[in-house]
Amino acid sequence: MSDGIRIDLKKFIGRELGTVTILSVLGQGGTGTVFLAFQRTLKRQVAVKIMLKSAVMSQADMALFRQEAEIIASLSHPNIIPIFEMGEAEDCFFQVMQIVKGEDLESCIRRNMMHPVPSRRIMAPAEAVPLIVQVLDGLGYAHGEGLVHQDIKPENILIEERGKRPLIADFGIAKTMKGKTPHDDSVILGTPLYMAPEHAASLPTDRRSDIYSVGVMLFRIMVEKLPLAERSATALLSRKAKAPDSVFTARPSEINQTIPLGLERIILKAMESDPARRYQNCESFKSDLEMFQKMHLS
Repeated sequence: MSDGIRIDLKKFIGRELGTVTILSVLGQGGTGTVFLAFQRTLKRQVAVKIMLKSAVMSQADMALFRQEAEIIASLSHPNIIPIFEMGEAEDCFFQVMQIVKGEDLESCIRRNMMHPVPSRRIMAPAEAVPLIVQVLDGLGYAHGEGLVHQDIKPENILIEERGKRPLIADFGIAKTMKGKTPHDDSVILGTPLYMAPEHAASLPTDRRSDIYSVGVMLFRIMVEKLPLAERSATALLSRKAKAPDSVFTARPSEINQTIPLGLERIILKAMESDPARRYQNCESFKSDLEMFQKMHLS
């Protein structure tokens, strides 16, 4: 798949695309480069995602970019980043979306790990559980609209600086439950660490695949380092597909003894290798977390 790293960044600074003027680079990802921009019509700062129509870009890449905009534009939820505009120039596609003043969850996790006090390096359940509840609320809404995200991970959860509201980003490889993604189904797209076993094995995915990813994300939040049998992405992907029960070599409480057993049970249920044993929807996952919160964190 095309990568934003191919973009000549200087070429876009100061350029006008649709109603926006590009100001600076915010970040790069698997489906494009994100810039800070100024929307002239409404006089506000926005984020603009750009993907080049280069010779190395396939028709599937372009279809994927169009689909992401169409999917997000159809969603309206406080925990999903809204898209304002989609456009096409001679050399690129672009999406104009809300800019989130804050950081992604991955950056938050890494920053916490640098704290000089060991006990502060891991997010407390009182902070982690409400965050995941909100993620599940947004994800459940997307599922209700017939969409599976397929790449839930900390990098795709943006946290507002004010209020600490999490917003789900990057529906670039999402699929509809009634249809197909525009890419070749034989090509596995996603992030191996958070990918559900059925996804890694190129089997059909559904809302339970996203639930697995949220479970791994919650596990990641609650420990300094995940106990993985494999560290390389290729080996991890293979193990997920062939021996999913051996991917993690220890339970959460064996890595962090302060994790309440009730929370561990919730994490492990979300991460069941067999989708039939997982939470079947975000609502039941969220309900158990809220019950845990009420009983242990209030």
